[in-house]
Amino acid sequence: MLFRKDFHEEGEMTEQMNLYLESLEEPKEEDMGYLRNRFSQMLSKIPEIDAILSEISSGWKLNRMGKVDLTILRLAVYEIKFDEEVPTKVAINEAVEIAKLFGGDSSGAFVNGVLAKLAREE
Repeated sequence: MLFRKDFHEEGEMTEQMNLYLESLEEPKEEDMGYLRNRFSQMLSKIPEIDAILSEISSGWKLNRMGKVDLTILRLAVYEIKFDEEVPTKVAINEAVEIAKLFGGDSSGAFVNGVLAKLAREE
């Protein structure tokens, strides 16, 4: 859902969420509520997250980053800064692994470098 944000207008995101939830096999009402709530929380923090990323990703403007890398970084920064249930090391490790799977050849190293800098500044 966070990835879809860069390709759709803000007013379309409710419809996008509904389409995503419809694509799941027999989702539980509890899970759908959790996903909606979590996505809403993340969306509300995007301006703050992007400001953090702009500050720590020296030499890289957000609009120059690959959409996959940017989405992964946004999720990880959200977890590090705003989700007390996710330890920083876990957020970084998960982000790097996702970047290796879905990003380009250097995505894992790039994501690791940006998030390591954020962790040092914490």
